[in-house]
Amino acid sequence: MKIINKRDEESKKTIWTFAIASFLNDLGSDIIYPIWPFFVTTILKTNMTALGFLDGLGLSLVSISQAASGYLSDRIKKRKVFIWTGYLLGALSRLGYSFSTIWPHLIPFKVMDRTGKIRSAPRDALVADISTDKNRGKNFGLLRAMDNLGAVCGILICIIFFKLLGYRILFALAALPSFLSALLIFLLIKEKKTDALKTSKGISLKDMDKNFRLFLILSSLFALGFFSYSFLLIYAKNFGYKITFIPVLYLIFTASASLFSLPFGKLSDKIGRKPVLMLSYFFWTTVCLILILRPNSLMIILAFILYGAHKGALEPVQRTFVCELAPLEFRASCLGGFQMITGLCALPASFIAGVLWEGIGTFAPFYLSIILTVLSGILLVFVKKHRI
Repeated sequence: MKIINKRDEESKKTIWTFAIASFLNDLGSDIIYPIWPFFVTTILKTNMTALGFLDGLGLSLVSISQAASGYLSDRIKKRKVFIWTGYLLGALSRLGYSFSTIWPHLIPFKVMDRTGKIRSAPRDALVADISTDKNRGKNFGLLRAMDNLGAVCGILICIIFFKLLGYRILFALAALPSFLSALLIFLLIKEKKTDALKTSKGISLKDMDKNFRLFLILSSLFALGFFSYSFLLIYAKNFGYKITFIPVLYLIFTASASLFSLPFGKLSDKIGRKPVLMLSYFFWTTVCLILILRPNSLMIILAFILYGAHKGALEPVQRTFVCELAPLEFRASCLGGFQMITGLCALPASFIAGVLWEGIGTFAPFYLSIILTVLSGILLVFVKKHRI
């Protein structure tokens, strides 16, 4: 019992260290995110297509970095180095944003920023390893809740200091919390050996069962229609909200995601992963329908609340489901590979959304997203329950 209790205490300490680091990093990130699309389109004077390219490029790079780090983490049996290095890269990129004068300057710093996501797959694999079936969804939900709570604090800082400091000083200040995250992981997380891969040939989709492959396909299909949050913020601005109020809408979304992440993680432990994922698809479809129907101000606020509920339900449960569908010895590789494939869909998703927005009309991206979301939900019905 003493051994078990000590192990539980170590696991809780690790989870909470990750949670605090995530809080700090997202605090820094979300000082930037609410004003990012306006920095690109008004200060650097580019259009929606270029904005969609930058956001899509960032999401795609996230996927590649997660796949590479997940595979390498399994191969070299190390987790910690990827995590603290990732936070450090994120901090350095924000300093680069603050000095950019034309939008192409943002590309290398966006690459650095999103490459910082090498931390995600190794961290998630470590969390899955020290969790059980009874608390895995809860633990991932806690991490997402702390991510989003940090984001709420970052947005509040943005709202309070934006007029006083402006874009560039805020971007530079946003680097500090991520530096602290890197230091926290470097000092407090103890490196532990992970199981080696059982084979030296690596991993391929042939090593995965049909349920994992089907979940990968439907998640990729959904990702093709899930464009960047920047489009929602631009929509709100075009509706009539002032730029100074846009961060408040982003705050509403993030606070909603923070409030829902832990409850939905716990709920998935009780009723299963699929029902909660279905609910996340329903929330996103409702967001699209509300915006298509030309809402009033209150309905736009409701859309941002539901967008947060969608994120709160999707992100922790999706990661949990991947962990449980993947073979234990390939867990980090599968997490990284899953994020790579679905994330690679992000570049065409946001780019196509930008083209549709400018070429056909504001609502065209929302119609496409609804169609792909419904198809993803139908395919999810055929994924069998997790086997761990």
